Amino acid sequence: MQRAEILKRVIGILTEAQEIRRAVEAGEDDERAELEPSVVTQMLNEMLPAISVPADATPQEVARSVAGALGPVLQTMISGFTLAFTSLAMTHDGGQDDVSSAEVLRTLALQVEAGMFDEGA
Repeated sequence: MQRAEILKRVIGILTEAQEIRRAVEAGEDDERAELEPSVVTQMLNEMLPAISVPADATPQEVARSVAGALGPVLQTMISGFTLAFTSLAMTHDGGQDDVSSAEVLRTLALQVEAGMFDEGA
């Protein structure tokens, strides 16, 4: 999965978390949520690579395979959460009361889509 796709999914997770919180605070009860995997779980699953190891692999080989497959994805996910937090914090600390966190995340998603945070950019 491309870096930009991972970053967009991280922003999507944060956006969905806001929606969940809003629904809980409003007292909305969605019974489907108990039956279906959450959007957050789906986005996480989409970001994580499939890992296959030979049946006769040693524990060390399994660990190397898992670390090799997950390491870059987890690093990009952490970068995405850090980027989102920093963007939200800068808006908050800058006293921009007229900008909602949803708007900050939307702007960030558009910047990611435009390639502003591509590696090497």
